[in-house]
Amino acid sequence: MITKESVLAALSHVDDPDLKKDLVTLGMIEDLVIGDKISFTIVLTTPACPMKDMMVNACKTAIRMMVDPNIEVEVATTSRVRGSIPMSETLPGVKHVIAVASGKGGVGKSTLSASLALALHGMGAKVGLLDADIYGPSVPTMFGVSESPQMYMKGDKQIMIPVEAKGLKLLSIGFMTAPGQAIVWRGPMVSSAFRQFVQDTDWGDLDYLIIDLPPGTGDVQLSLVQNVPLTGVVIVTTPQEMALTDARRAMGMFSMEAVNKRILGVVENMSYFTPEDAPDKKYRLFGEGGGKSISEAYNVPFLGELPLNPALMKAVDKGELTKDSPELLPYFAVAGALAQQVSMLQITK
Repeated sequence: MITKESVLAALSHVDDPDLKKDLVTLGMIEDLVIGDKISFTIVLTTPACPMKDMMVNACKTAIRMMVDPNIEVEVATTSRVRGSIPMSETLPGVKHVIAVASGKGGVGKSTLSASLALALHGMGAKVGLLDADIYGPSVPTMFGVSESPQMYMKGDKQIMIPVEAKGLKLLSIGFMTAPGQAIVWRGPMVSSAFRQFVQDTDWGDLDYLIIDLPPGTGDVQLSLVQNVPLTGVVIVTTPQEMALTDARRAMGMFSMEAVNKRILGVVENMSYFTPEDAPDKKYRLFGEGGGKSISEAYNVPFLGELPLNPALMKAVDKGELTKDSPELLPYFAVAGALAQQVSMLQITK
């Protein structure tokens, strides 16, 4: 006779490949039903789990080997992202805050931030994107949005509601200024605006809040580490040495003892170009292997390479990029690698 105990005993031999513990101990098996067939749900720690199919097959194999070789096994999957940081009054419904940083401009950091947000949403996550580049906001252009965020009063404080577009919650200073209007502020005003975007905004429930930082290691970065419960940072670079030098500075800042924020990984952007008429070729226009080399030097994960893609650039410029855009496909792999790193930090409850 098949019992729940015997099924759970079999499933206790299947480990989550990231958390290195078995699914039963982690509390990832739910809705177990035994009848003419065995059915249950695996509750994944991220909707972007790259090992989902492998875990499903491992569960079926364990049951057939240890319980009954002929029983039908039906395995569903769902996800419940768990926070790796303590919930705070600042961002009470946000489970993970991920900053995307670079030491210099022009490496595609904003495009990466937007594309990662869309890819994570495409994998089933609830995602917000905060454009923290006060002097050069890009989210309005990338998403084709010009409306201002709505407001409401909470006590004596005015609270902003992010603009929703393409399945994401978005906030940018560009929503509050005229197109082309220059922001001429000193550092304290920039820091104050960033704090308001974080502390005086109703982000609601999010699995991931992506923060697109401005280039450099200045006021916004310092405000970030002082005011935001940060899960970690993604460093963006291109392969050439000039970009790598500035990326090292950014990594050095977040690794300083006084800052000490986890670097989740390095992404190398503009790694290669593939012509439409030669899809099997990769032309390394700016060098090769730079991103991987600095990830190894700092002992942090290398999340992947991304191509120089004119079609993606056109979609971004026109505000037409969506989670279903074919140009976004390489970003799904990077988003999956990022989600994998985040899931390894999650607190098992």
